[in-house]
Amino acid sequence: MRDMVSFTLKSAGFEVLEAEDGIQAVDMLKAGAVDVIVTDLNMPNMNGIDLIRALRADPTHKSTPILMLTTEADGIKKEEGKNAGATGWIVKPFEPEKLVSVVSKVCP
Repeated sequence: MRDMVSFTLKSAGFEVLEAEDGIQAVDMLKAGAVDVIVTDLNMPNMNGIDLIRALRADPTHKSTPILMLTTEADGIKKEEGKNAGATGWIVKPFEPEKLVSVVSKVCP
C-alpha cells in the first residue's frame, strides 16, 4: 500500500519520503519540516494516532497537515484521529485521483 501511495504522489509531482512505521517516521521527521504527512492508522511499533500526537508535540510539525489513510471508517476512530490533530481522513480503498486532490488541497 505504501508503494502505491508513494507512486501515486510521485507521479503527481510530489517529493515523497517513506517510513516503515511510526517510530521511523518520527525519527525521519526530526530532520525538518515537510508540506504534508500521510499516515496509516494501523502500523507496527507506533500507530497513526500516536504518530500524530508525537508530531503535534514537535513545534516543527504543530501545523503540518496530516492525513490519515486507512481502512478504518469507524466514527470513534475518526474522532480520536481528529482529537490527536489529524487534518483529514481518507478511507481505503481510495481513488488515486482523490488522494492527489486531497493532498493538493492541504499543501501550503
